Amino acid sequence: MTQRALIVGLGIGGMSAAIALKRQGWMPVIIERAAERRKGGYFIGLREEGKNAAAALGVLDVMEKRTPDHIQFWDVHKDGTRRRIVDLTQETNAPIAVLRGDIEEALWHGIEGKVEVRFGTIPVAIINGATQVHVTLQSDDGQETTETYDLVIGADGVRSTVRKLIFGPDEAFFHSIGTMLCAFPLARPVAGFKAGDGLMIADVKRTLTVFPLEGRPSTALFSYRTKHPERASKKDPFPTLRHIFADLDVDGIISKALEDLSATDDFLFDSVQMVKMPHWSKGRVLLLGDSAWCLTLYSGMGASAGMIGGQALGEALAACPNNMDAALQMFEAQMRPFVRKHQRFIALRSQLFVPSSRISLWGRRVLWQILLRSRNYLSRKSS
Repeated sequence: MTQRALIVGLGIGGMSAAIALKRQGWMPVIIERAAERRKGGYFIGLREEGKNAAAALGVLDVMEKRTPDHIQFWDVHKDGTRRRIVDLTQETNAPIAVLRGDIEEALWHGIEGKVEVRFGTIPVAIINGATQVHVTLQSDDGQETTETYDLVIGADGVRSTVRKLIFGPDEAFFHSIGTMLCAFPLARPVAGFKAGDGLMIADVKRTLTVFPLEGRPSTALFSYRTKHPERASKKDPFPTLRHIFADLDVDGIISKALEDLSATDDFLFDSVQMVKMPHWSKGRVLLLGDSAWCLTLYSGMGASAGMIGGQALGEALAACPNNMDAALQMFEAQMRPFVRKHQRFIALRSQLFVPSSRISLWGRRVLWQILLRSRNYLSRKSS
């Protein structure tokens, strides 16, 4: 008899799991809170692990690639002077630049017409049984139905409904970095910079980073530090950022970027939270992706981890087809070292994006210069 899995969340982790489970003979059903599929999104540098996972899922070749031919990054100072720094997208083996929506579009290509997807639907109750899970679903018109599944996968993001229903409130698992971020596409090129130019305007506790993309507007990433990130996440981003960055408007770059923010609804504005849990599963309910671990945007591995997790789950279920407990334990054993490795450095990496002190700001600028000179030296040596 075909086993059924309910996947909550039509994001990268959810669609990756659907592809992997479908290959193993499962019948996945995806529910999504939104009324339609999200598109666009912010810049992602897909590194080697992410590229390998996308290839294993069969979606790398259909994924739109947006890496500019000629990338240069600039550190722009408050007085308007600029200095070349190391390319922030090239930390490891030439990652490819994509939008979050490019990854989701490729994954959608892998499930379209093969996996049932229901929009405007959320879980309101989940009851674990010995061999099955009973889930009450609510559609956006208020109608409720109860269905039975062999596995429920919560891939519904950092503020996961599945996690709240089965494991407890967000506060029990959130580990704040003490920062806020706002990411969105710019509507126009940054004046005074070439196509393919990225830039960073950094000051103590606040930073704007612009990541260039080929054929699409650059992504703007505002980051700032705050003692009350959860309180800040409920505010309107436009006046909040305008106030915080008011005296850092170098050559009008900040104000023009904020004008673009005020004209779009395609933005992410939220506190930066890692999720840490002793276990990612309870009975036949499993958390995956940001719901389970949230590596944050600072890690550069969030999207990759979602695809890796989906693929790992499929492999674990294939290895233990008649033992759900063993399969979920195998999944955790495979994913935990990867997650721990990247969570370990998130607080440090946040200093590169938004320095917390004058010393951090100075050290960050010195580090970028050292890395740039090192890369230039190695490039000359190999040529």
